[in-house]
This record gives sequence, C-alpha cells and structure tokens, in this order.
Amino acid sequence: DGEVTFLHTPKAGEWITAQGADIKKDSVILPVGTRLSPAALGLAASVGCATLTVTRRVKVAVFFTGDELTMPGEPLKPGSIYNSNRFTLTGLLRNLGCDVTDYGIVPDQLDATRATLREAAAQHDLILTSGGVSVGEEDHVRPAVEAEGHIGMWQIAMKPGKPLAFGAVRRGAKEAGQAGEAFFIGLPGNPVSSFVTFLLFVRPFLLRLAGVAHVSPRALSLRADFTQTKSDRRNEFLRARVNPAGGLDLFSNQSSAVLTSTVWGDGIIDNPPNHAISAGETVRFIPFTELLY
Repeated sequence: DGEVTFLHTPKAGEWITAQGADIKKDSVILPVGTRLSPAALGLAASVGCATLTVTRRVKVAVFFTGDELTMPGEPLKPGSIYNSNRFTLTGLLRNLGCDVTDYGIVPDQLDATRATLREAAAQHDLILTSGGVSVGEEDHVRPAVEAEGHIGMWQIAMKPGKPLAFGAVRRGAKEAGQAGEAFFIGLPGNPVSSFVTFLLFVRPFLLRLAGVAHVSPRALSLRADFTQTKSDRRNEFLRARVNPAGGLDLFSNQSSAVLTSTVWGDGIIDNPPNHAISAGETVRFIPFTELLY
C-alpha cells in the first residue's frame, strides 16, 4: 500500500568501506620485481594506474642439434627420433612470456653450429640449445660456443641432466649497438633431462633477466608412499604425483628418455645424493605448478 517496513536499524559506518581500508596512502602495492599476474594488473587498475613501467620481454633463440632428429609428420628413418624437445622447450619459453626465435634443427656440423650461434647472438639475450653438449664425436655445441665465446660451466651432479652447459657467445663487433655477449645455456638431448634442467635452471635465470625478485619455487614436505632402495651419487629429481591419500606415488620408470613421466606426474621429488627412500618418509616435493610459469 505504498509503505516500506525496515527490519534493521543501520549503525554508523555499517556496510561502508572506509577510505584506505585496502590501500593506505603512500604504501607500495607493486614493488619492483613483482610479476604482473592478472590479480596484480587488477590491483594497479584499482588505484587508477593507466600505465606501468615494466621490463621488456626476454629474447631467446633456441635450436636443436642432431642429424637423427625428425619433425612430426615426416617419415621416420631407421635410427631417427622425433624432435619432441622443440615443442616442450618453446612451449615452456612462451609460458614465461619470452619472445622466442626458433632456428629449428641445426646439422651436426661445427661450422653450421658456429654460424647459428653468431646469428642468434646478434639479437637475443639468451641462446638455448638442446643436445650436442655431451662427449660424442658429433657433439659440436661445446666446441662451437668455445670458438664463438666461452663456457663457464659444463656438467652438473644431478640426475637426470648431467650434461648442462652455461656460457656466453660474443656479438659481432661490426654490428652497431650489438656489442657484448648473449648468454648461452646448453641443455641435454634426452627429453626428460631437457625438461627438468629447464625447470630448475633456465626458468629462474630467465625470470632474473626479466627483473623478477623472487624466483625460487615453493616446495612441500610430503609423505613417500613408496620405497626406493637404489640411490645415486648425484642429486636425483624423481617424477611423482600426489595420490588421494595425500602421499606421493613414484612413476615406475625414471629413465631420462621416458617423457610419459612428465605428463603422468604433477611434480618432482628433490632427493639428495646417496639417499634411499623408505615408505612413510617425508620428502621434498616441488609441484610443476611452481615451475612451469
């Protein structure tokens, strides 16, 4: 009949968000080194920021060595394998927001490898390779980098992923504005080795180049629901996944060639050297969600 009944008497300040309840005057909401997540972009917009000062995308050149490599869709000759690393690594790089130049498969020749390194160094911050950093007769990446720059580290005591190389490639002196060096990281050719070493070494390196302050992944202390009596003298990174009971199951085949383990698992166990794992033991587990972005 045109009348309103109020069932609640409001109190002073009720249902009112006070000025400064979220952000106080002169506070810093996005410190230097913060990655701009969707939430961070929304926070910047909430205080009226139309623009932000950011670091440019890291420019990465990537190529793959091995005359045995074949692209999917092409006939697979005897002794050949499909180049799975090309898709894994370029996908990981794009996940991290890099500008990627894919030079494809480079022949197992020293001159061809050196030429690709020179071209890649001119316009990129990092050159990333897969394969060719071991000790085989056709492993030309290391001597090529040493001829065009220098190797600062070669081989690391981890499994999978021992043949990991780090160094730099000189930029051509004739190219104006291109003095200095491009960083170089050479990953192993085995697919799991390449995948794991990227997550543990390339990811934090790229984030640092991009200006990110905190790059260490958060690890969880979880129960091992398996027994592994065999240990290794190297630091092992075992593919595992969380089971419904909250413990960890181990993938049955930990070979560095078994890429299935990286899809089946949802993280890696950081197992110290010379350490056998007993069922019920607490282990250090790093989820892939902490490593892929």
